[in-house]
Amino acid sequence: MEVIAKLRYLRIAPRKVRLVADLVRGKSVEEATHILNFTRKKAARPLFKLLNSAVANASHNFQLKKENLYISKLVVDEGPKLKRWRPRARGVTYEIQKKTSHITLTLAEMDNRKSKLKTQNSKPQPKSQNEKLKPKKKK
Repeated sequence: MEVIAKLRYLRIAPRKVRLVADLVRGKSVEEATHILNFTRKKAARPLFKLLNSAVANASHNFQLKKENLYISKLVVDEGPKLKRWRPRARGVTYEIQKKTSHITLTLAEMDNRKSKLKTQNSKPQPKSQNEKLKPKKKK
């Protein structure tokens, strides 16, 4: 079961939000809340509120437990730019773009994650190059 929460028109540039989003992507909900509590970036607070909203949706609407959830997908897209103008030298105007972000957070249950990891790791591993190059001992 996946739970999706969206935050649109956040007045922080997506480039800055992605720095914080990269810290928590793929982590469990509990670990992500600890990371966001101690991150000193401006984008950490809106992401923390969005994460809490997604957890509340999961527990209320789908009866999922907080301990079993992890952040399966966290996408930060660019929203519309607010265009402002600044006067510059010799009567020229200079455009300032105030950027916005759209954030989409998807939570999933841990059981699905563990089964995916087992299927990916079940393939036989090839021998490494170091084992092939080792000289054999002579008797």
